[in-house]
Amino acid sequence: MFEVNRALPIEAHRGYRRVFRQDRLTLGVMVPIESYAGDRPTMSHHVELAQFAEAAGFDALWVRDVPLRDPGFGDVGQVHDAFAYLGYMAAQTRSIALGTAAIILPLRHPLHTAKAAASIDQLSGGRLVLGVAAGDRPSEFPAFGVDHLERAELFRDNLMVLQRALTESFPAIDSRYGHAEGVDLVPKPVAHGIPLLVTGRAGQTLEWIAGHAHGWLSYPRPAAAQAQVVAEWRRAQRSVRTQADLPFAQSLYIDLLRDPDADAVPMHLGYRLGRRALVRLLKALHAAGVAHVIFNLKYGHRGAGEVMRELATSVLPDLQSPSAFGASPASPVSATEAR
Repeated sequence: MFEVNRALPIEAHRGYRRVFRQDRLTLGVMVPIESYAGDRPTMSHHVELAQFAEAAGFDALWVRDVPLRDPGFGDVGQVHDAFAYLGYMAAQTRSIALGTAAIILPLRHPLHTAKAAASIDQLSGGRLVLGVAAGDRPSEFPAFGVDHLERAELFRDNLMVLQRALTESFPAIDSRYGHAEGVDLVPKPVAHGIPLLVTGRAGQTLEWIAGHAHGWLSYPRPAAAQAQVVAEWRRAQRSVRTQADLPFAQSLYIDLLRDPDADAVPMHLGYRLGRRALVRLLKALHAAGVAHVIFNLKYGHRGAGEVMRELATSVLPDLQSPSAFGASPASPVSATEAR
């Protein structure tokens, strides 16, 4: 077990430092790392692809929390439970950050979430970045006896219990989830808590998110529109914090074409494009204030291995040099701290 350092701030957390840098945009990959029709992936060769992503210099692997299959929704994520799968991936990798995008808090007891998250953080040596959300699949809520209309309030209450369990020793907690006194959560995370990102709005204001999380994970938009969203995020931070320095991350579906000069054509939650247009897009997003982009390959027409190799050899090198971007005010962590 890794030593717990209660004095270690979130900004020094290993996973957080890997995902958010001052000098450049970082890139992650959403699991399943494959293109597939329908709602269920094959989950084949994912360990090899995850290890390739780590060796190539990608900064994070991300999984989603999809407890039940709703065929009408179109995607069941990585099929396996998010925490169980991250535990498996933690044993197969050494340095890449492990992220959730995101755990659906209203459908889980916060102490179960806290124990699972702290366990992954310990087993991975402090690599977990915990994205959390209120849930966007109404069909799942009745199966758990949870009112979908109450998810925003449940999210707030759940997050309070989760954060206290992760950061305090023997906290006295009274909430709708139960009463805890004289008992403590073990293990504790490696640092003072775990980096928390709110995915979407979760029914909250941006001011609330800025006051309770370590960053915001949102959805793909054109660079100009994303710049406006990031500006709103920074204004919200300034209203509750002394500095607007919490990072902004987003997902991005890509269908990487073989023609490197192919222009970007919008598709669902992303673009069909060649690698040169992708590099231009990523630089524009970073200029807009985006600190981390998570690639999703679901809608691609090429094999995931082939796409990952092209990203590694022809996209990452254009983005990994500090001179490619310059400092970004959205990312408070320096490159020297990041590894």
